Amino acid sequence: MNSQYSKKVLWLILIVSILKLITASMIELGNDEVYYWTYAVQPDWNHFDHPPMVGWMIRLTSLNLNWATEVSLRLGSVLCAALSTWFIFKTGKLIANEKTGWYAALIYNCSVYTGIIAGLFILPDSPQMPFWTGALYIMAHLFIRNDENKLSTWLMLGLMIGLATLCKVHGLYLWAGFGLFLLITRIKWLLNWRLYAAVAVTLICVLPIVYWNVINDFITYRYHSDRVTHTTIQWDMLGREIAGEFVYQNPIIFILLLISLVAMLRKRIRFNRKKASTWLLCMSLPMIFLFWGVSLLNPTLPHWSGPGYIPLFFVGGLFLERRSFKIFPGFIKVAGVLMIIVLIAGVVLVRLSPVNFGSHDRENYGEYCPTLDLSGWKDFSKTFAAKVKDDETKGLMKPHSPMVINKWFPGGHLEFYTTKETGLAVIGIGHLDDIHKFAWLNKERQSLHLGDDAYAIVPSNLPLNVREAYGQYFTEIQIPDLIMQRRSGGVVRYFYVYRMKGCKLLPKSILP
Repeated sequence: MNSQYSKKVLWLILIVSILKLITASMIELGNDEVYYWTYAVQPDWNHFDHPPMVGWMIRLTSLNLNWATEVSLRLGSVLCAALSTWFIFKTGKLIANEKTGWYAALIYNCSVYTGIIAGLFILPDSPQMPFWTGALYIMAHLFIRNDENKLSTWLMLGLMIGLATLCKVHGLYLWAGFGLFLLITRIKWLLNWRLYAAVAVTLICVLPIVYWNVINDFITYRYHSDRVTHTTIQWDMLGREIAGEFVYQNPIIFILLLISLVAMLRKRIRFNRKKASTWLLCMSLPMIFLFWGVSLLNPTLPHWSGPGYIPLFFVGGLFLERRSFKIFPGFIKVAGVLMIIVLIAGVVLVRLSPVNFGSHDRENYGEYCPTLDLSGWKDFSKTFAAKVKDDETKGLMKPHSPMVINKWFPGGHLEFYTTKETGLAVIGIGHLDDIHKFAWLNKERQSLHLGDDAYAIVPSNLPLNVREAYGQYFTEIQIPDLIMQRRSGGVVRYFYVYRMKGCKLLPKSILP
């Protein structure tokens, strides 16, 4: 613990965590982040999209929802990234040496996926990272220290994989990759009863997911299977997936990992520990290739394969260790500077840019703009709260008229930001594939009654024909009021506030 590199890693964790928390305080929550807030508002054994861990973590860091800010929600992600960095360092030390572990820890924090996407923003990937990296550390212990007869080590591995699966179901790949490694190098271990005891622990952990899906007609898997069961090969989607991974890993880090992997395969660099190279390949390449294969037939997201790159961080660390004696090699310096530039530029664009990357014209609903995900909702919610109070005072709307949404976005922002200012409930009306978790929130909230009024709020970058969507449910839908979002004197978005009067038809429940 008192070694030179241990101290460096602790300083790395401290400095990076402080920078992340400062960044977290400067930008509002994104579409996905506010959506996962609903997991904390209504905890469950599983949810429509993902397992429950991210909601449980938000409950914890928000002090049971009593401290609901951008920092409190993202705090869990920052802490998980810190713990993951330590696991990375310890694993690198175990399979090579401390310097390799140090470089792997630097790579982990310079990767956009592990450092920012899962290490700053609050997503299901965020709590998964310490369990994923912790599982890798325990695996390394098993085959390097020959702990195959130590039951506690096996049980801890099973627990780590089980908890990783409670974050995202693809945590089960950890068993698949390790199983492949055992088939290649330790086939006798497949007769070790302790291995199956560990698998049993994982299965116990995932029982809540199975139970929830049984009582909900396996709705999660039917939803996700519809996303990955197309049969037409489209090479451009594979190209987009690889390009996305190139960006998500940080272009400099991606190139470093590719060069390092080639060097290892050509035996120009070798790990001191026997079979470490085989283990790292089993824990990484099959997962990456799997998602490349899926992307040939289906639209994918680059972060799905993100965990598959983590074992390659050790290969990159070893490459740097064998090629450089500097604390911060050139690859790390450039990658780190690029990360800092991206973060600063991102914060500046979100907070100050008088223009955006999509249309905001009143006559032409705009396109998706990432900077608008992370700004404007606080100011809108305060302005809208004053409008609600004025409407109630003048009798324009009935008291406590809910906000109606037909998609989970912008439903999440309305739930996190606007409900806090107005006290108005958010009710989802639409297809389950569109409103997601809000279908379950509807069951716990006061539903619409005949004669009720409601608001519909449409950001100009998320177009919606309100009369087409809600006209059958309300007697009158009035011409919308406009609330403008300004940055540095420029209008970057309009919020259309529709008053919908006199509910005449109640929406049908879309859940059993």
